Amino acid sequence: MMRMLSFDDPGFEAALGAIVARGETPPEGVEAAVEEIVEAVRLRGDEALLEYTARFDGLTLNSGQLQVTSDEIEAAVAAVDEASLQALRLAADRIAAFHRRQKTETWLTTDEQDVMLGQMVQPLERVGIYVPGGKASYPSSVLMNAVPAKVAGVEEVVMAVPMPQGEVNPHVLAAAHLAGVDRIFKIGGAQAVAALAYGTATVPRVDKITGPGNIYVATAKRMVFGQVDIDMIAGPSEILVINDGSGTPEHIAVDLLSQAEHDELAAAILVTTDADFGRRVQQAVEEQLATLQRAAIARLSIDDFGAILVARDLNEAMALSNRIAPEHLELAVAEPFSLLPKIRHAGAIFMGHHCPEAAGDYLAGPNHTLPTGGTARFFSPLGVDDFVKKSSIISFSRAGLERLGPSIVHLAELEGLEAHGRSVSIRLNDL
Repeated sequence: MMRMLSFDDPGFEAALGAIVARGETPPEGVEAAVEEIVEAVRLRGDEALLEYTARFDGLTLNSGQLQVTSDEIEAAVAAVDEASLQALRLAADRIAAFHRRQKTETWLTTDEQDVMLGQMVQPLERVGIYVPGGKASYPSSVLMNAVPAKVAGVEEVVMAVPMPQGEVNPHVLAAAHLAGVDRIFKIGGAQAVAALAYGTATVPRVDKITGPGNIYVATAKRMVFGQVDIDMIAGPSEILVINDGSGTPEHIAVDLLSQAEHDELAAAILVTTDADFGRRVQQAVEEQLATLQRAAIARLSIDDFGAILVARDLNEAMALSNRIAPEHLELAVAEPFSLLPKIRHAGAIFMGHHCPEAAGDYLAGPNHTLPTGGTARFFSPLGVDDFVKKSSIISFSRAGLERLGPSIVHLAELEGLEAHGRSVSIRLNDL
């Protein structure tokens, strides 16, 4: 059963600290194992990639079989019923519409007559997206990663998805088809990340890797960062619900369980100003949990990292929320917009009693790839900006250099960089 604590309980800080710190340290041996895999793929390319795919996924292939064929994609799409295709199309359309609003264009300014400045915005050439294929199948992750990349104008989107024993959920391939993914490879784990980062004879090297994965995938992404860009290091999922005693306990309970069923390390926290409401949610969680297919996973999450915290008022609740900086923040209160100005840190914010977190997971439009583990303090949700790069544009006329050049020389001299200053003064002397 979810523990219940008041903010002034002696065990409050210890309990909260254990929840916040979950998953911070990789299990022993993960770093060494991932380093070995990444280095092997970097040095031996396809040979190592095929070995690891056979070992970890039970899938024996040759280099020519690594890529999913057009016939395999067509067969997968044909295997998906029309209702599912319509739902995936609706999600793709809504995600694309939202992300189109994020686009920025190249700009130039001539605010100064003798100087022109600007910024050139260009899409990345090739992006790799990783899609999990383990405990659950996530066509929504395909859409959330591939659609913004295509909206940004990325020329080629390459997808890696593990296919244990050759099996893959057809909805994943159908989503990739709808999102415009260009190439799909039957690879997963740290070996897939390494292949995308360094390239092999078969798998092209990409400029950026995005998408969620297990601890091995997350560790590999961290190791190859700098060789390629990455979106973020994703940790276990989390939800924080702020409540003022209004609403329906059963609704809040299932919202908490929507994160608990993800992973044993997922955290589900309710902060309420009404202790009686909290107890009703506590009971509803137990009733709902017993009916879930993934009850075993949800039970571990709820028992280890679930909590109902009783705050004195909403100001205290909001202060705790900003301290935690949750991935998903639900404002399950009577007047959610009154709390919006008080939020400093959150990945995605769900307003009111009719907007469960699942709406954002699937088709509201905003991205569901969100910062976890308190990183919402400095990370943002995945978006179009993740798939573009920006270059500064600087143009001085002769008059501009005459006007600003002496100050450039002065600043160069302050730093003791003689050639810097001379590169300007030599031009000024020739004018």
